[in-house]
Amino acid sequence: MIIETNGLKKVYRTDVVETTAVDNINFHLSEGQFVSVMGPSGCGKSTLLHILGLIDTPTGGQYRFLGEDVSGYPERKRARLRKAHIGFVFQSFNLIDELTVYENVELPLVYGGLAAHDRRPRVEAVLEKMDIAHRRNHFPAQLSGGQQQRVAVARALVNKPNLILADEPTGNLDSEHGDEVMKMLLKLNEEGTTILMVTHSAQNASFSSRIVNLLDGKVVSDKLAVDR
Repeated sequence: MIIETNGLKKVYRTDVVETTAVDNINFHLSEGQFVSVMGPSGCGKSTLLHILGLIDTPTGGQYRFLGEDVSGYPERKRARLRKAHIGFVFQSFNLIDELTVYENVELPLVYGGLAAHDRRPRVEAVLEKMDIAHRRNHFPAQLSGGQQQRVAVARALVNKPNLILADEPTGNLDSEHGDEVMKMLLKLNEEGTTILMVTHSAQNASFSSRIVNLLDGKVVSDKLAVDR
């Protein structure tokens, strides 16, 4: 099991207001699954993704990642696990404009301290896998939105993570390029990559094997996707 939560909660407090963003969520994600999390704006999708991605911490309940209880881990320990096991794909691509395609994809390996001669074959292999190797020396501004997202996925994959977390991965793309990205994620899943995706799109969710719906911070349904 990659992810297991039990009674997971996240409460935001100010002097006058208390807001429960994630409310008693029990959730699991097994290796090789492709799961979509859906729900209206403000339902807790992004908060849940941030907790599961070890960017944020819960205020209650238990979160086990790869069998390890990480519920109360400080940032340094969470960062170590993130770098080693999780790849992120964001709506806004988050590529660095001043770096080439190759350099953007290489960056996680640089941060990880991998030697240059070990980085090159890893980067080249994932660029080929994402069919973006012919653009290796281009800069993000020279690419289409779909190509930029391919680079972002390549960057997420280069560390060979246990899990890809995708946050509205087609939100900045037109329907044609969005469909292309979803087919790419589906192919990665069919090859064994575990994916957890937050999306507003029922069309995108139909590419996954399981759909979890949230409302007011709670899971209201958890079903297999009918189209798969």
